[in-house]
Amino acid sequence: MRREKLRVTLPAVIALGSNLGDRDTTLREAIAEIGRLDGVWVDEVSSFYETDALKPDGVDLDAPAYINAVILVRSALTPHELLIALQAIEQAHDRVRLERWGDRTLDLDIVTFASLVQQDDTLTLPHPRAFERAFVLAPWYEIEPGAEIPGRGPIAALLAATYESPRLHARWSS
Repeated sequence: MRREKLRVTLPAVIALGSNLGDRDTTLREAIAEIGRLDGVWVDEVSSFYETDALKPDGVDLDAPAYINAVILVRSALTPHELLIALQAIEQAHDRVRLERWGDRTLDLDIVTFASLVQQDDTLTLPHPRAFERAFVLAPWYEIEPGAEIPGRGPIAALLAATYESPRLHARWSS
């Protein structure tokens, strides 16, 4: 009798975004690819939201709008292994990293990984700016309204605070 090995998994939240090319198709393909990673299981997928492009100087209405989503996963990979796998998926979708917060075919960010709080040269957990970004918080709230960002608090309160800011205007995308 063959026995399957048990794998310890930890919950993670991944934010997805795209503002170049066929954005909807790219996000759908990326979600499927994440689900095919060995040691990663996709549990929940938010709706897709269209948002204005955010650049270092604020909202850029001249840049193509983003489609954003959030997925909840369970991962047997370490946070760094998951990051490497996500970056490979970005590269497969022709992600180019020429400028900070530049337009992109695909952006995959680990928002939280269990309740880890850590920072090194390649990964900061939780994501250092997720707490102030409606395009992350709104889709996450849709699928996990009771969630919290370690060190920042409940996403419901964080989301409410972002909508008081005039620089972000999330729009539903069908």
